[in-house]
Amino acid sequence: MNHFPLLLLVLLSFTALRANNIAVSNIVLTDQDVGSGETTVQFDLAWENSWRISVGPANYDAAWVIIKYRVGGGPWRHANIARTGSAPGGATVEEVDNLGAFVYRSSDGSGDVAYQDIQLVWDYGIDGVDNNAVVDVQVFALEMVYVPEGPFNLGTGGTLVNPATLEAGEFYRVTVTPLLRPAYAVESEDQITIGGAVGNLNYPPSNEGVTSGDQIGPVPAAFPKGYAGFYCAKYETTQAQYVAFFNTLTQAQRVALDVTGPGGKNTDAVSARNGIAWNESGNATTSLPDVALNYVSNQVALAYLDWAGLRPMTELEFEKAGRGPAEPIQGEYAWGTSSIFATTYTAMNAGQPSEQFLGLGEGTGNAHYAATNPTFLGPARVGIFAASALNANREETGGSYYGIMELSGNLYERMITIGNPEGRAFNGSHGDGEISNTHNVLSWPVGNLGLGYRGGSHANGAPFLRLSDRNDAATELVGANTRLGFRGVRSAN
Repeated sequence: MNHFPLLLLVLLSFTALRANNIAVSNIVLTDQDVGSGETTVQFDLAWENSWRISVGPANYDAAWVIIKYRVGGGPWRHANIARTGSAPGGATVEEVDNLGAFVYRSSDGSGDVAYQDIQLVWDYGIDGVDNNAVVDVQVFALEMVYVPEGPFNLGTGGTLVNPATLEAGEFYRVTVTPLLRPAYAVESEDQITIGGAVGNLNYPPSNEGVTSGDQIGPVPAAFPKGYAGFYCAKYETTQAQYVAFFNTLTQAQRVALDVTGPGGKNTDAVSARNGIAWNESGNATTSLPDVALNYVSNQVALAYLDWAGLRPMTELEFEKAGRGPAEPIQGEYAWGTSSIFATTYTAMNAGQPSEQFLGLGEGTGNAHYAATNPTFLGPARVGIFAASALNANREETGGSYYGIMELSGNLYERMITIGNPEGRAFNGSHGDGEISNTHNVLSWPVGNLGLGYRGGSHANGAPFLRLSDRNDAATELVGANTRLGFRGVRSAN
């Protein structure tokens, strides 16, 4: 018998995208076991354009699912998941660290998926919830992409004889011929030595206009290098995702993590396509839910990732997520070629879930950046090129080797740098679902050092969008602006 009378069942999902339309529905609590202090959270989960393939990238997409609850209208807390219950046919449901679960196809296939009666067993006893408590439950789902274990290259390779072959601040392997700067192969998660000795990983020093880092190492073994498998968010974090997060916070946390406040855009009005509003009480809203989130500070980004049970991406993982195991190409963007469209797009249905760009390039790379910026100045909705491209290939959709979207352009990717001690101290720890007024993970940066910015934005020129460009890889940025976004990752083991 279920002793959890639900006064209010709030349904929120991390994403509501026309491209993939991930949705959680029919949430119920069932099979309460008073003796063990457990009950089952059962729900349906669906999204579009799912895949699993055993050749080529040999990867799949997945949904990262977490559960939040509150007792008697009190503060929202993160639910401890003891294990999985029954799984629907065709799906694998993998519980992870009692924090959440990945749901993905159990065999090869592509197209829309709709899984019914997914079950996760909530250990409410360990969470300190009474057997007869009245609880509200929310289930959140976020689209992720699995990046499998394996070697890859950092940098694109070039020579000082022709500086045009080199990206700003890019990684390279030191050789006996100083003028040559070939790519550096990452072949394990072992410690990486930095410096000028032959065989080491190195990069040009920071100078005027380029903040590549201090050229000091090593990069410790615990620092995630991209060789090991990991899950990466398919899209940049959206305004709907931020609002869903924000509306589970306490009032003090909301004040500290408000992107409409002085540390963000400092207005409730739409600014640079940030449509979030909050009147200092009640819930936040956004008029642009599917648009990537800008005006987000380091503090807010890391708090969100901690709350979601994820972690920030490292700059080495960024290159792996874009390039995969393919050989580097000089001038390469995240879609695997050096070609990029450079004519202004026309926006259609701007601000709607069906927002698209017209006039995209055919047979060349498409990205939202300075040369293609339409009449609106700010980020586009996530996944816009997958919905707008004439042909569903990597170049025209802007997709990475593994099917991750907008790694080049739209908003800068915020990530952990190896260019300073604060970044190199990162050990890959994940968030635990609970936060204070910011994150509480010991190895994560506390201030503004330790994070860098790669991949370019809607306001940048084409060179900043290149996969190996490190113009701002170790830049210390205080506050927030219109160009910076983020996405979360999670180690696969």
